[in-house]
Amino acid sequence: METGLPRALAPDVAPPVRADLGDILIRRWTSQDLVAQFEAITASFDHLHAWMPWLTEPRTLDQQREFNQAASANWPTDEGFNYGIFDSRGTLLGAIGLHDRVGPATLEIGYWCHIAHTGRGVITRSAAKLTETALSLPGISRVEIRCDAANTRSSAVPRRLGYRLDRIVPREQRAPAESGRGMVWVTGDGIG
Repeated sequence: METGLPRALAPDVAPPVRADLGDILIRRWTSQDLVAQFEAITASFDHLHAWMPWLTEPRTLDQQREFNQAASANWPTDEGFNYGIFDSRGTLLGAIGLHDRVGPATLEIGYWCHIAHTGRGVITRSAAKLTETALSLPGISRVEIRCDAANTRSSAVPRRLGYRLDRIVPREQRAPAESGRGMVWVTGDGIG
């Protein structure tokens, strides 16, 4: 999580490792999630590759094992607080994370959804819960969701949750479908 920006969270502050929404469970990754992660990313490659700079080519099981080992062993990882999103049967629906990389008093939420589970409110409900969680943490007064301006599915999530579009900024195109224009959506008491 080395960004050069001041950290929003004190070293001894962390969000809960799980949140139960009844039919959806958001929880910290474990080593047992490796195969589910790999299968979800593989099945969703075309859908995710268009927007996710970390998925420039199909992942190998060894690459996914490396992520899984870091995510399950460290809290947080260099990427932040990473969670899997599961249904009541334990099926992996997607992933979501809280990232401490945008500056003081602010956390960022990032997410992706398994292609077989899009359009069902999984990400919206999960992002709502993590927004609530983030704003309850000491020192956090603002939450951001950032996405490419062309990614209408991703930008629909903060819009549905009542986030405000703070700005559209130029940014490097790092994935094939990106427009080079980034949207920054914000919520919380720290918005001005």
